Amino acid sequence: MKPLKVALLGCGTVGSAVLRLLHEQAEDLAARIGRPVQVAGVAVRRPDHHPDVPAELLTTDAEALVTRDDVDLVVEVIGGIEPARTLLMAAFEAGKSVVSANKALLADDGVALHAAAAKAGVDLYYEAAVAGAIPLLRPLRESLAGDQLRRVVGIVNGTTNYILSRMAETGAGFAEALAEATELGYAEADPTADVDGFDAAAKAAILASLAFHTPVTADDVHREGISEVTATDVARAAEIGCTVKLLAICERVGRAGNGGDGDTVAVRVHPAMIPTSHPLASVGGAFNAVFVEAEAAGQLMFYGQGAGGEPTASAVLGDLVAVARNRLAGAAGPGTTGYAGLAVRPMAATPTRYHISLDVADKPGVLAAVAAEFATHGVSISTVRQDGHGDAATLVIVTHSAPDAALAATVAALRGMDIVRAVTSVLRVEGLQ
Repeated sequence: MKPLKVALLGCGTVGSAVLRLLHEQAEDLAARIGRPVQVAGVAVRRPDHHPDVPAELLTTDAEALVTRDDVDLVVEVIGGIEPARTLLMAAFEAGKSVVSANKALLADDGVALHAAAAKAGVDLYYEAAVAGAIPLLRPLRESLAGDQLRRVVGIVNGTTNYILSRMAETGAGFAEALAEATELGYAEADPTADVDGFDAAAKAAILASLAFHTPVTADDVHREGISEVTATDVARAAEIGCTVKLLAICERVGRAGNGGDGDTVAVRVHPAMIPTSHPLASVGGAFNAVFVEAEAAGQLMFYGQGAGGEPTASAVLGDLVAVARNRLAGAAGPGTTGYAGLAVRPMAATPTRYHISLDVADKPGVLAAVAAEFATHGVSISTVRQDGHGDAATLVIVTHSAPDAALAATVAALRGMDIVRAVTSVLRVEGLQ
């Protein structure tokens, strides 16, 4: 049988794992697809850095590779915006289906990419772009297509989850836990994309777009990282039966009983306290997990390896099998839909809850004055307690849900009060009743 030929763009950690698995599992893949799969070429920047790849497969001319007449499918694992975007557009124009792991590109320009794929009548699959080996995007796009999703909440960055897990387990500070993550290979030499939330924000945009049938880009996502989380924050969380996680939260927000009219989409990434009873609280180390709430299906959770060469390559090959089958059938698979076109709700208007620690003067009337400031901004207090006395007095307050702008304004006002020596900690709270 004539083989299906694959152009591989990139041969780093993920690309090399894809190449190896294509070779090792060649017979099984051929049986599952109905035709053998053959690598037509591997595009890299520096061929001399890949001595394990047959020299006849290596090329530095990626565009020529993806537009070759004998190439059927393109696998893109180079990452970044350019030249990946140009190469994918060239592949679509040449009638090639694409499998990508490029979360940044899909979060930045997914609408245009999907439109180009649809115009060409080919596939764009990208399971590996979010949560590594975890089957997540296809269930959102296909298995739950008959349901209405209300909320998708997840731990989608293994580096930050490892750091926060170690802080909880050992009492270490952020810098110490980051150093350990770097030494073990969980964090890059430049961890900015992970610890400042850029990686998770791109994934949140993709999840929200699929879940709510609404185009969402990374620029629409409110983003905060974990570099300001302290050992004290983590200890405070434990005191109220919580743990701290960096969460990607995608919500369809509306008025109860309105039939969906006026609903908006709220998408945010930030550290938050969650109860230890919540399924996401037990996700430790570099693992990922995503919690989905649907109107008919109820609560679902997806858990597994969220990064790494082999887990990500597993997702790439799963997509490759799907698009190869579609290619042989002469049709494209289901794409995304943006029919809902919901507005993206700004963070300021999004309802959230805060956990606030205040270093205060220990004298009569302090609690009443602090409570009055909350009332001034329309924020209701759920619980309050005082730890210590005298110069060591600390007020710990957990609010009810309120617009984030009102909570932020309350914190700003507290910082200006004479009786408040310092606002020592502010973290959002998720999942408390």
